Amino acid sequence: MLSLVLLPAALLAAPASNAAPPAVLSAEQEQRADKLAHGLRCLVCQNQTLAESNAPLAQDMRNLIRGQLADGKTDAQIMRFFEDRYGDFVRYDPPFKPVTWLLWLGPFALLALGFLVLVRTLKRRAGVRAPLTADERARAARFLDSGS
Repeated sequence: MLSLVLLPAALLAAPASNAAPPAVLSAEQEQRADKLAHGLRCLVCQNQTLAESNAPLAQDMRNLIRGQLADGKTDAQIMRFFEDRYGDFVRYDPPFKPVTWLLWLGPFALLALGFLVLVRTLKRRAGVRAPLTADERARAARFLDSGS
């Protein structure tokens, strides 16, 4: 019974949203925020940047960017914050480092391997064929004569 009385009071005292309201930024900071939002991946959509996504998490992440810009943090510090929190995957263009070498070089390695297989197959097909034996010539002549 007491919980039924306290529940409405707790709901009234709770904030409407966990996300902080967006900070007011200068025009230069707005451009930086937009650039950062285009450089980070939406963790919900995964194939969209934060700037393109309408997911609530993307909105919260954009608000975090704006808040950190308002606090005077550099772009590198903000990117590091998101990388520390979510890993390199959060960047839309991951950095070139040993952990991501396969990601960057893998497509080129597969392309080179495909090219080598193609060249090898074409060489094998174009190889010199042994001349026909007398039996094979006779059989081919009979086959051609019977078809006409």
